[in-house]
Amino acid sequence: MSDLTFLAVHAHPDDEATSTGGLYRLLADQGVRTVLVTCTNGECGDDPEGAKPDADHHDADLVAAVRAKELDRAVEILGIDRLVRLGYRDSGMMGWPQNDDPASFWSAPVAVAAARLAALLREERPQVVMTYNEIGFYGHPDHIQANRITRAALELIDYRPTLYYNAIPDSVMEIMRARWEEEARRRVEDDAARGIVREPEGPPSLEGEPLHMGTPDDRIDASIDVRSVTAAKYEALAAHASQIGDSFWMKMSPEEFRDAMGTEWFVRVTDPRGVAGHVTDLFAGYR
Repeated sequence: MSDLTFLAVHAHPDDEATSTGGLYRLLADQGVRTVLVTCTNGECGDDPEGAKPDADHHDADLVAAVRAKELDRAVEILGIDRLVRLGYRDSGMMGWPQNDDPASFWSAPVAVAAARLAALLREERPQVVMTYNEIGFYGHPDHIQANRITRAALELIDYRPTLYYNAIPDSVMEIMRARWEEEARRRVEDDAARGIVREPEGPPSLEGEPLHMGTPDDRIDASIDVRSVTAAKYEALAAHASQIGDSFWMKMSPEEFRDAMGTEWFVRVTDPRGVAGHVTDLFAGYR
């Protein structure tokens, strides 16, 4: 076992598998200690019968209970050494009434949540910390709040770890956007066949402005090859069946999944070791 520790601050159950599932398994296999902070319980996910959060019969507490078990399973698959649940309620998408729930993550005072995270950082002393960028990658309140508390927590500790944001290069985002649009089209068709009519979802936006979710290819600071562990990443995603079971990822063959999900990308925010430049290891400068 090495003396290296990696800690990621994620918003909801299943986020850990999406953008860092390969990294977690890879680091675990390398003997790096891995810690996962999950900020919310995921109450705004689909319930076991497929009901959306705006449905009268949607049972948020049941959703949280199901997702807790799914997260435990994913953590086991990815070899994560420690899971810390901050326990805030899911805030839903920007503008949803759940934003105003006093127990929601979005409503939590940043200073209070940051102090809780800082205590964990002091205990674990990770050399590398990862979370989302300032727009939460796609404008989700809980992802934005994860960024805020992480940045604030780093100001409260007595050392300076390397901070990374997860990212997707623009060139890859174009491919993913096409997949998302196709999946959305099929979902509308499936709903229509069941007599369900939903308003089409527009492109992600924040405060009325379209969001650019991708990152220019030349601004990617770390590209991690996780093709050797994509089977575990797939299994971790599949563990979150209540939310991801019908996603396009789960419909891929193992070969397609390896090709599509075999790299995870990050942008370096702090560089205490003076590494600079592009790396293929988040612990460059530490080993």
